[in-house]
Formats: sequence, structure tokens, C-alpha cells
Amino acid sequence: MAHEQDWPLPDTSYLDYYLHSSGRANTANGDGQLRPEPPGHEHADVYLYDPLRPVPTLGGRVMSPSTANAAGPVDQRPAESRGDVLCYSTPVLEHPVEVTGHVSLTLFVSSSACDTDFTGKLVDVFPDGRAIFLTDGILRARYRNSLAEPELLTPEQVCEVTIGLSVTSNVFLPGHRIRLEVSSSNFPRFDRNSNTGGTSPRTATRMSRSR
Repeated sequence: MAHEQDWPLPDTSYLDYYLHSSGRANTANGDGQLRPEPPGHEHADVYLYDPLRPVPTLGGRVMSPSTANAAGPVDQRPAESRGDVLCYSTPVLEHPVEVTGHVSLTLFVSSSACDTDFTGKLVDVFPDGRAIFLTDGILRARYRNSLAEPELLTPEQVCEVTIGLSVTSNVFLPGHRIRLEVSSSNFPRFDRNSNTGGTSPRTATRMSRSR
């Protein structure tokens, strides 16, 4: 077993992967691709987020899992079958790929609402189709520039957001694929966004769907 003395690892080499699709990345059966080549002219991927029907938390970093879920590396395929989850996958790997360190996701997004959440999740897709949780994160859009000074979205206006997906250490083996999921909810681990720019859905009197 190797023992490292520094973090991040001194020999870390950061590599950007880019999202590709023809506008149909919804579900794991869509055409979303994750590749190291920068995109050209790509179509926008669109999904409908409904606060009354959030994407369910399936495992991950949860302390008190419900009876329907377990903590840790749980299969994400039930979430990936939903139309409000975008999936981007690499081709089947021919060589092992080690990912150790911080993971972040930068998106260029717009919404029909004045506020919403954006989520990212990194998973390891096995040859038998299992999509096993590795790490994830979330950003409430009104805090995209500052936690101290929230700024609502201008509906339909594109903006840049960066989501921290925490850290991981995983070797993606030959025959596996690297997959990124993008959506707007991960409940109950994170509160649903009411999309109104107001309070949490636990106390909100109004909620709104968004694209």
C-alpha cells in the first residue's frame, strides 16, 4: 500500500472532459457523451424539473439512509431512467483510468425560473450496466457568484456555474465507462428548490416547475 504525504497528490495531472450530445442526453439511453475533445456546435440539452417529483437520493454520502436506500456505492440506474436526468458517458475504456482528487463540473445553463438547483454526479459504469455512485455535488443557482450576496437568475439567460463534486479515488477498469449525471434535484439528501427564489419547499406556499 502506498502512503502519500501531500494532498492534492503532487503528481496529479488535471484533465478536462467535455459534454457532447445532439440535444438528447436525457436518460442513460440518450446520446450524451463524455470526451476529452472540446465540443463544436452542440445542441442544448433540456429537461423539466418538477419540485413535486424530485430525483431520489440513491446511496452516496448519507448518514441515515431510508429503508428504501442504502448509503455508499449504490446503483444509480433507477435515477438514470428519468427524463429529468442528463447522462454523459465515455466510450468503453480500453485501459485503466485512475481518478484521484478533487472533481468539479462547469456548466453553461439557463432556466425558465428565477432560481433552481443544478446537480452533478460521477459514477462508474460496469460492463453489466451497473452505474455505481462515486461522488456528487449541488449548487443553488442564486449562490453561483457569492454565498453572502444571492443573485437570482434572469429567466432564459445563459450563465456559467461551477459545481464542486467533492473528492474521489477510483480506478475505472477496462470494460467500464465514466459517466456524469446532471439534474436539478437529489432528494432527500438536499432540499428541493421551490424555483420561486423564496423559501425551502418544507415551508413554501408556492412551487414552480422549470426547464
